[in-house]
Amino acid sequence: MIRYILFDLDNTLYSAKTGMENDFQRRIIAFTSRFLGIPGEEALARRQEGITRYGTTIEWLIGDNGFTAIEEYYAAVHPEGEEEVIPPDPQLRLFLKSLGVPLAVLTNSPREHADRVLAKIGIADLFTHIFDIRWNGNQGKPLPAAFTRALDALGSGAGNTLFIDDAPRYVQGYLNLGGKGLLRDELGRYPDYLHPKIRELPELTRYL
Repeated sequence: MIRYILFDLDNTLYSAKTGMENDFQRRIIAFTSRFLGIPGEEALARRQEGITRYGTTIEWLIGDNGFTAIEEYYAAVHPEGEEEVIPPDPQLRLFLKSLGVPLAVLTNSPREHADRVLAKIGIADLFTHIFDIRWNGNQGKPLPAAFTRALDALGSGAGNTLFIDDAPRYVQGYLNLGGKGLLRDELGRYPDYLHPKIRELPELTRYL
């Protein structure tokens, strides 16, 4: 029986069609290019290779490049006003309230980004916990500790906590712990994904 639902934030609690992810991905590459002193295309290629070994860009910059300006990075990637591309979603609010199960968020983004996005959608008050990248010591999904620390704080086990994310490797990280995970594949990007997936959040009720 599912006793808690743990949501990813970006492209999970709002539509991937908003373009929010594309915006902050461009800012990530621009920041990486400046920091490494290399052209944007090379920064993109190096980042794509690097994050296969890490959960997040910040972990790769720290681990492979001696990066220390963590707060400067977060401010550059997630500036104020970035959330304006996301519309309020009163229907999502009604749906989440109807679930009758406690809800929490686990994101690889910083807390200020999560707060702004959740407030813009109109659902900020519906979550008992918001676990951000700083809370996890700047180490994110899919590291097992990112999940287990959140579960410990919730007082819930992986087996009775449903986790929903738009990134297959993050869901896989949770499944590897014996958890129940769902991929939100809104745009049909992962036709060969072998585990349960949904396109829209209301479909998750089948897995409660």
